[in-house]
Amino acid sequence: MDEKKVIFSGAQPSGKLTLGNYLGALKNWVALQDEYNCYYCIVDLHAITVPQEAKVLRKNTIDALAQYMACGLDPEKSTIFIQSHVSAHAELNWVLNAITYMGELNRMTQFKEKSKKNEANLNGALFTYPVLMAADILLYQTDLVPVGEDQKQHLELARNLAQRFNNRYSDTFKVPDPYIPKVGARIMSLQEPTKKMSKSDENVNGFIGLVEDADSIARKVKRAVTDSLGVVKYSDEQPGIKNLLTIYSKLSGKSVEEIESMYEGKGYGEFKQDTAEVIVEGLRPIREKYEDLLKNKDYLENIYAEGAEKAERVARKTLRKVYKKVGFVPRKFIY
Repeated sequence: MDEKKVIFSGAQPSGKLTLGNYLGALKNWVALQDEYNCYYCIVDLHAITVPQEAKVLRKNTIDALAQYMACGLDPEKSTIFIQSHVSAHAELNWVLNAITYMGELNRMTQFKEKSKKNEANLNGALFTYPVLMAADILLYQTDLVPVGEDQKQHLELARNLAQRFNNRYSDTFKVPDPYIPKVGARIMSLQEPTKKMSKSDENVNGFIGLVEDADSIARKVKRAVTDSLGVVKYSDEQPGIKNLLTIYSKLSGKSVEEIESMYEGKGYGEFKQDTAEVIVEGLRPIREKYEDLLKNKDYLENIYAEGAEKAERVARKTLRKVYKKVGFVPRKFIY
């Protein structure tokens, strides 16, 4: 019997992953594989809450898989799969919708923010996607979910729905807890260092792609917003420099104090140039492995097919319990 605790995490296939995704989440995901029973999901069902071009979504999904693996996710240690390949996600979503209150969904701050940005696309899926997120988590009897500040409210909904279902129908779901990573960094935009780095940033100079080329990385770091103080110091008064120091430290393994002393009396130009080199070298093995993986589509197909099979077995077991408890007649198979 596997006594390891279960961790579930998912990310949307919305284009290239960023340096922020890597240092803030993916690096942690890799470290968790030996200690936990991990399910890592590319959430393509969530992606269609906004309009998608079919061929682009397919490409982005495979790209995301290749990038996950290039960062060190190991299909021998983790279950890596595509959300739409396990239909239990959509099925449990419907059951959980029936016990979710409109008031709960109205209070979701992400929906409020997204509805301002997408007034022409206010669809039902955008409103209810926190319920699908709860289904994603609860299907695998998840113990722990790595969450950032922006997802804490959604995890709270998943916890509430698990408890509500358990109270109404008897114990069925584990109530998941947030996983607060031991390490990890909140990487900010290079152009607006008070905002988190995001791949959906309209200003392409604000983020660095995980598999971006060296010249582009150097150009973006050179253009990174700093300040007029001219001192390389980890300070809240210097958010731009603080952000670059965090990146330098996380990729080089040097402490912030060490880096500060290295650049004492030196200008931002030299510091930025060296930071760019640290980023390029830190991401080089990821970019090379990613390019190799994309050349081997058959191998990637095997990975996501096997991942879906493994996930399906666990998800179906949970769904059968749920269906029985809500009163659905069990399906009979004729051979």
